[in-house]
Amino acid sequence: MRKSNYDKTPSTHVDGKLWSGTAAITSALSPLRKGIWAVECYQGVRHDELRAMFEAMGADRFIDTATLMRGTDAIAAMTHTYLTDDRIFGRRNTLTYLDFFDPEKLAECRRDLSASQGFTIVYGHGAALVAENPSLLIYADMPRWEIQMRSRRHEVTGIGVDNASDAPSAHYKRGYFLDWCICDALKRRIMNRVDYWLDTVEAGNPKMIDAETFSRGLDATVARPFRVVPFFDPAPWGGQWMKEVCGLDPEPDNYGWCFDCVPEENSMLLEVGGTLFEMPSNNLVFGRTRALLGAPVEARFGQDFPIRFDFLDTMGGGNLSLQVHPTTQYIRETFGIPYTQDESYYLLDAEEGATVYLGLKTGVNPEEMIAALNHSQDTGDAFDAEKFVNKWPAKKHDHYLIPAGTIHCSGAGAMVLEISATPSIFTFKLYDWGRLGLDGLPRPINIGHGSNVIQWERQTDLIADRFINRVEPIAEGDGWREERTGLHENEFIETRRHWFTAPVEHHTGNGVNVLNVIEGDTLLVESPTGAFEPFEVHYAETFIIPASVGAYTIRPYGASEGQPCGTIKAYVRFKE
Repeated sequence: MRKSNYDKTPSTHVDGKLWSGTAAITSALSPLRKGIWAVECYQGVRHDELRAMFEAMGADRFIDTATLMRGTDAIAAMTHTYLTDDRIFGRRNTLTYLDFFDPEKLAECRRDLSASQGFTIVYGHGAALVAENPSLLIYADMPRWEIQMRSRRHEVTGIGVDNASDAPSAHYKRGYFLDWCICDALKRRIMNRVDYWLDTVEAGNPKMIDAETFSRGLDATVARPFRVVPFFDPAPWGGQWMKEVCGLDPEPDNYGWCFDCVPEENSMLLEVGGTLFEMPSNNLVFGRTRALLGAPVEARFGQDFPIRFDFLDTMGGGNLSLQVHPTTQYIRETFGIPYTQDESYYLLDAEEGATVYLGLKTGVNPEEMIAALNHSQDTGDAFDAEKFVNKWPAKKHDHYLIPAGTIHCSGAGAMVLEISATPSIFTFKLYDWGRLGLDGLPRPINIGHGSNVIQWERQTDLIADRFINRVEPIAEGDGWREERTGLHENEFIETRRHWFTAPVEHHTGNGVNVLNVIEGDTLLVESPTGAFEPFEVHYAETFIIPASVGAYTIRPYGASEGQPCGTIKAYVRFKE
């Protein structure tokens, strides 16, 4: 391992206006106290804190949209189709905020607002729909990762329900299949009309920027390389590698996950006058879609960021759960998701004896294997994984391709850079090695779903020939060479690896590029035309190159000059 220079708080500098703290925010807003304000909220904000701040503005009338919603029983009945009785999985919903409001209460409130005099604040979920043409629109935002942290502390509720005591997994399911879809749909509609944005991540210390600063922040970020804010999490199988390499708190038992490019859950930081303003990185996806993704990627994926990079650390840990991801047809028909989680494992590092489980043994009998999995689940007896599943030796810089329907898991002793499509919740666990989750409960096993999607023909010879280290030389020059390392022809993501001691020319090709530094202490990303300031990246960091950047170069920098360096790049395949 090496000494950490991994940046855990990457930011984009923006010239603009920022107010920090309740007193500064209320002072800035006080001269605007007239007409009707709408204070729209993302799910997961601390309502007590925000209500108190806006109630203190001294409005003639304060309307909390929670008082306009249907009853809890009615909302539960309306949403059950999407949430289902399954512990993990639901179905993407087609509801809007308007479905949550009592029609009579909403109509009466709107009549009152149209006739109201003086100063009124409409606060809460759907406020921008209740007050259809507010004189001032404020958005209290919240990244999904912070929502998950709050759900673990039982600090948040879902839209229209009192469910703070629910398990964190239940909160995540409700958010993923219901609440976040509804919040995002409204945010996309109104974001160009928002006058002020609130960062409500830090308890007791809200921050606010105006619409111009927000817009400048998106423009500045999408015009250059950038990184989202990584987050780290323990796991039952977690390891020790990231503690040192990423400079993490050594006290927790382990870190299993790092999410370093999952824009729907990560946040991004704007640095305004020396103060950091945090917001969901999805705001960039929604607000600058084409500049970020490129027209061909936007045409296929809309306002979804389709590429995900994350770490799975089992060095000093244990095996991941034996698992499989749904096929595209299955995920669409069963869960309402348009594409699936094809993925790959790139070995950023590995201990002696590290392994990856991938594909089925030659001649495996499907009925026998499913019966053995069910027997293990029913009785607690061990499942003989190596009787049915290939166990491959793994070493640093190996690349394992895992199209949907392929049974797989990382073994102990591996530091995996997982490169995948983004429907991240859809992992069907088949066997978890007899251990408990961090909550002390057995983790959910999904043999039924898994048995419906396993591609049984993916057996030993096919896996060895087409799924492991499919390295193909592409080009080379003075001090560099480029290789194709995958992914599988069934997957929409292409990956290219570059080894270099000299500058390497790249081009986005009208599509977003996502890269990770797989070798080298420090690299410099530069524009051949000076379109953006040189951007420094470090070992193991993931960074994003927006499609609008076009040409860029990467070269060794500082201590890495003259040393062998490497990057792996992912982008969406499409025909010009």
